[in-house]
Amino acid sequence: MDAVFQALASRVRRDMLVRLAGGELTVGELARPLTVTVAAASKHIKVLERVGLVRQTVSGRRHVCRLEVGPLAPATAWLRFYERFWTERLDAMEALFPSDTSFPSATSPSDAPQNPNPNPNPNEAPAATATEHPTPTREKD
Repeated sequence: MDAVFQALASRVRRDMLVRLAGGELTVGELARPLTVTVAAASKHIKVLERVGLVRQTVSGRRHVCRLEVGPLAPATAWLRFYERFWTERLDAMEALFPSDTSFPSATSPSDAPQNPNPNPNPNEAPAATATEHPTPTREKD
């Protein structure tokens, strides 16, 4: 099981396994979308072969790879054992939040607060309106 987890530690190898889940691929097809050479892809495939996750058949110059899921069973069982702890913690966290998750609706533009500064230049002070700051007037004699 340690060897399986070690093989799964590489993003490139995990990507290869995901793609092989869709069906058989040649080494070239596995390498093509990755940023690795065919030689590097072959090395990754050898790691996956050693742990039994990939079976490679050679027909002339074609090296066809197939996913073998059997070695994942012990790793899956080991992870499932710990799943109950994650579930318990998630359930406890869920209990902290109310079950009613309705949120207030978004405000319409007419409900939004109006900009008190109609001035398009934000560096200038807003212009005072007559209702905000009445200017004292002087009575004439």
